[in-house]
Amino acid sequence: MAKQARLVLEDGTVFIGKSFGAEEESLGEVVFNTGITGYQEVLSDPSYCGQIVTMTYPMIGNYGVSRDDFESMRPFLHGFVVREHCEVPNNWRNEQTIDAMLKEYGIPGIAEVDTRKLTRIIRQHGTLKGVITTSGESVESLLEKLEAPLMEDQVSRVSTKNLFPVPGRGPRIVLVDFGAKYGILRELTNRGCDVIVAPYNVTADEIRRIRPDGILLSNGPGDPKSVPEAIRMTQEILGEYPLFGICLGHQLFALACGADTERMKFGHRGGNHPVKELATGRTHITSQNHGYAVSAESVMNTDLEISHIALNDGTVEGLIHKKHAAFSVQYHPEAAPGPYDSNYLFDRFLEQVVTFVKGEKAHATTR
Repeated sequence: MAKQARLVLEDGTVFIGKSFGAEEESLGEVVFNTGITGYQEVLSDPSYCGQIVTMTYPMIGNYGVSRDDFESMRPFLHGFVVREHCEVPNNWRNEQTIDAMLKEYGIPGIAEVDTRKLTRIIRQHGTLKGVITTSGESVESLLEKLEAPLMEDQVSRVSTKNLFPVPGRGPRIVLVDFGAKYGILRELTNRGCDVIVAPYNVTADEIRRIRPDGILLSNGPGDPKSVPEAIRMTQEILGEYPLFGICLGHQLFALACGADTERMKFGHRGGNHPVKELATGRTHITSQNHGYAVSAESVMNTDLEISHIALNDGTVEGLIHKKHAAFSVQYHPEAAPGPYDSNYLFDRFLEQVVTFVKGEKAHATTR
């Protein structure tokens, strides 16, 4: 029989449910995701490092867990909250239950929670710190624990520690890993790219020694301002190679160009967010996962131009540099999980890369 578990929020709200996954006590920022499917990709997205993720869809786990659907080597989130946890999944690709996977990685889950009420609290008050526990410790004692600041080193926890290649015969792309999802790597390798994955603290000189044809700044967790070395690197390298930023990479690109970022009330997390491309007027349905956004006002006095906006709240969803071959989007064009409306952005990036390579070769022949 499942053990009782509690989710205690920093405002004193207590949710009582049933434990699944690891019977561990875990603190984190409580957020919600509106995806209907794709819970395994959500669980394994490094951008959730340090967070307790609430799924708004009522039944989670019904198709189990498959080796091929992971978006990283392991999950980094600190807890999982669901309304109904399916204990007996039914799918031909199923290899284990969510319960077994969470136990394997020491991550606690809590089921039979009123996730609608929890989501309303977050939407009204903003994201809150919370703790999942199976202990009988008093609420007052748990609230004292929640007074401590949450981690700020998420990127260093999820990034690769060393450079490594993913060989291909096409253009050489440096993928700077701030918590990159496998989906980004798949999109590059599917296009034949010769990918070099670099750690978050790679320097501009180290990138130059790789002799890339383009640079991709990946997604990742946390506040972009907590990665100042990445901002400096982007400032130094900007204009030397075509550059594409995704999610956290988009925010770092903006900061490197003199714009500013701000914390959102409860962020965007889900696979159904409408985004308008200003140049064409076309609307794309996108996959998103971020708690910070680029300030629209701060873009005005830079060499950046807003290319996309969110239709739900008007926040900045894309930027283009006016002088250099560099652009970024706040959402996930690799979409795992999510729609493939924005897959074309990888092609747009590689078109810039090919133009750059041709220009370099032409320049070399005239020397």
